[in-house]
Amino acid sequence: MSLTEQVVPLLMKGINAMRVMSTEVMDRIIFYVDQYFCDKHTTPSAGEIAQGVGIPRTTAYRYLVEMDARGMIEYDGKSRTIRTPMIKKFAPDSAPCPLLGSIPCGSAQTEEENVQKYISLPISLFGKGKFYILEASGDSMVDAGINDGDLVVVRTDCTAEAGDIVVALTEDNESTLKVFGGIDMDTKKAVLEYRNQSKYPDKKILVRQLIIQGVAKHVIKAL
Repeated sequence: MSLTEQVVPLLMKGINAMRVMSTEVMDRIIFYVDQYFCDKHTTPSAGEIAQGVGIPRTTAYRYLVEMDARGMIEYDGKSRTIRTPMIKKFAPDSAPCPLLGSIPCGSAQTEEENVQKYISLPISLFGKGKFYILEASGDSMVDAGINDGDLVVVRTDCTAEAGDIVVALTEDNESTLKVFGGIDMDTKKAVLEYRNQSKYPDKKILVRQLIIQGVAKHVIKAL
């Protein structure tokens, strides 16, 4: 028997082994994703599925890709969102929204944006658009109904107008959540206003250059 005749069957055996996937594991993955969604209103990452189901992360990813190909689930590897039949039934029209780090509501601070996870936002409640979510920190926006720890849903594909609550990046590369007060005619600077009269009466920030990173549209609170 030639070397080729010996090697090819071994390769084919390895390929076939990779293609054979356990339906029991697939069922466990769907059950875990459904339970995770019910508890946290978002879907788990491949790493979380691996830990929850008891399989390696690379195996979990291969299962998700294969299950998507078979039409058992919808899996978007880029946004790490999963839609099982149950999730599609209870959240038929939703879009993945990245949850980033915290945004200061006090003094402006340097902000590093890191996607922590993706959360499904129902289109019927939030509308269509490009959104991201930030966790508020600080107390300068309490009069606007935004408290420390609240989740602020920010829309990026719209134009900010005076009076809007915005995520603002200043010329010092610092970001903050404030009310956009327009342009001060005396100084020709952009105005960012606080909303906590008891602690910061009529306090404002004047900046020469301002980049609006989005307009706050919704606040998600824990009761």
